[in-house]
Amino acid sequence: MTSKMEKGGATFEGIKLLLCENPLPPLDEAISAAQDELARGNYYTEPYSEPLRRLISERLGVPERLVHINAGSELILRQIFDRLGDRVHLLTPTYPLFPEIARRYTETRLLPERDFAFDLAELEIPPGTTLAVIVNPNNPNGGSFDMGVLPDLLARHRDTCFLVDEAFIGLGGESVVHLVPEHPNLLVTRTLSKAHSLAGFRVGYAVLPEPLADDLNTHNDAYPLARPSQAAALATLRHEDRIAERAVRLRRWAAELAGRLEALGVRTFPTETYFFLADFSPHNATELAERLRQRKILVKPLDDARLGPGFMRVTTALPDDNDRFVAALAEML
Repeated sequence: MTSKMEKGGATFEGIKLLLCENPLPPLDEAISAAQDELARGNYYTEPYSEPLRRLISERLGVPERLVHINAGSELILRQIFDRLGDRVHLLTPTYPLFPEIARRYTETRLLPERDFAFDLAELEIPPGTTLAVIVNPNNPNGGSFDMGVLPDLLARHRDTCFLVDEAFIGLGGESVVHLVPEHPNLLVTRTLSKAHSLAGFRVGYAVLPEPLADDLNTHNDAYPLARPSQAAALATLRHEDRIAERAVRLRRWAAELAGRLEALGVRTFPTETYFFLADFSPHNATELAERLRQRKILVKPLDDARLGPGFMRVTTALPDDNDRFVAALAEML
């Protein structure tokens, strides 16, 4: 249920400021490529989405054998936790799926008084940890970590696998995917749902150590993607320059929206993505979200008891929709 609520929206008719959906549509080239494949929908794709694996391998500079593709990164994350999720260490607040699917977990708290920033050199991994998870940039606050210390962490904790979830790496942060071939305990997951605007196409991938990549590839459907999804993914990845340009626009809209909330007396926290955390205290974020929903505006209260009831995660919408959101809040606050 948590992951379903995280993706949210679905049939909601109105303005959606939820985390998982980019307000910009897919690239025209992706739409055209998907449409071209509809008439060939009676045929499977190539086994294991080989053309897409090859392109990802070439673009990232990693061996194709290390690439695993599935219908959305959530399926990959569930596969990884099924194998390695006995004792998990999380940096919280985090993507709500992780505490849901970990069999047991410990945590390092990211603190609002430090703007949710954290030096990974200070990260302590409890003995017996099977999987340590770093979300970079982090969900739900949008800040990123200095990943320069990761090789040292990998070397000091050889019996612990480190999962770096780079779902939002197309918007900010420093990728570590190139380190996977050098480190047998490093796993990196990515999705085309966020910066690439392909959430509805359900395309996720991971770069994994060879034994785990082989395991996932041989114990998964050899044809995980629909033909239009694979075509849209290929077309989008061939225009990463356009995705980077759009990311600049999205971050600007988010910064402008945060500034307007600050002007209303709302505290916001630094981000490198198209979403940010906001503290509406002394107002209750759940109550505000319900009142906004009645005005056809969908937002997500954080529901983290340790942070308090005022926290809400806000994603930029298109500028005109942001105007309506701010106007509604101005009346409520």
